[in-house]
Amino acid sequence: MKLITFTVPCYNSAAYMDHCIQTLLTAGEDAEILLVDDGSTDETGAIADRYAAEYPNVVRAIHQENGGHGAGVNQGMQNATGLYFKVVDSDDWLDTEALAQLMEKLRRFEEPVDLILCNYVYEHVEDNSQRVVRYRKVLPTDKVFGWDEVGRFNATQFITMHAAVYRTEVLRKTGIRLPKHTFYVDNLYVYQPLPDVETLYYLDVDLYRYFIGRADQSVTEENLIRRIDQQILVTKIMVDVHDLQALEARNKRLALYMYHYISIMLMICTIYLMMSGTPESREKSDALWQWLKDTHPAIFRRMRYRSANVAFLLPGKVGRDIDLFFYKLLRRIYKFN
Repeated sequence: MKLITFTVPCYNSAAYMDHCIQTLLTAGEDAEILLVDDGSTDETGAIADRYAAEYPNVVRAIHQENGGHGAGVNQGMQNATGLYFKVVDSDDWLDTEALAQLMEKLRRFEEPVDLILCNYVYEHVEDNSQRVVRYRKVLPTDKVFGWDEVGRFNATQFITMHAAVYRTEVLRKTGIRLPKHTFYVDNLYVYQPLPDVETLYYLDVDLYRYFIGRADQSVTEENLIRRIDQQILVTKIMVDVHDLQALEARNKRLALYMYHYISIMLMICTIYLMMSGTPESREKSDALWQWLKDTHPAIFRRMRYRSANVAFLLPGKVGRDIDLFFYKLLRRIYKFN
């Protein structure tokens, strides 16, 4: 068994995937790298095959019909042989010094940890700037801990795919299968396994380098508005997948975090529908909240009157103008897309 599996979903990634792969190779033969060619029409498949031939003890190339990012992650979870599992997008990369520290930490655990969290860095290509997301005031460091020791996440801070290294068996235990041809499924990938996580570790290193700047990225403002139906779909799946009231009775601190995550997803849907500004988008926003009220009334009450959401639900045109002003201010400060 390998110590860790890195899964790299690749679709027409020939122009930039080398950088990603080269950083992963520094992990050595304790690592497995799965290059999942998701029906690419450029040289991506050939590049994957070349790495598999050059590093047969580390790299495997998997070719599949196009199914989207979720299908690539599914393929990785199905084929992984590593004790731990991490997704790295083909246009992103890992800091090699931080990766060396992660590998050393994984080797030293007396018992496998369910979820390891590291910092991640937004790499903004348009102005060559960076923003680091850390968890120092939320998570204890240098120790294995449980949810009872987790602090309160702020409104712009939550666990992302970029931060997470899961124990592979935790992922498989959940039976998680990400929907095909759907963007934003990384949120479901992180969220769904959380109730099966009992032990966590925070390694305070800036590991994941998240590239921001390609016009075709799913997180650009234009694409978030254009693909808002997919964001809504993922949000609904996340709301449906767990009974948070039952979870709260068993693990209050974990449930509070999961409510926090749901509130962020609802806020994203609401603000981008608002930014679209069409009658249809306003109808979709109303329909989303009505769906939540009808199907999960307890979550609706909690979300509707949660301060972080109320700030983005001010009534009327003046309210919408205020909401958009504060959103754009946050975007300028935090540069999340």
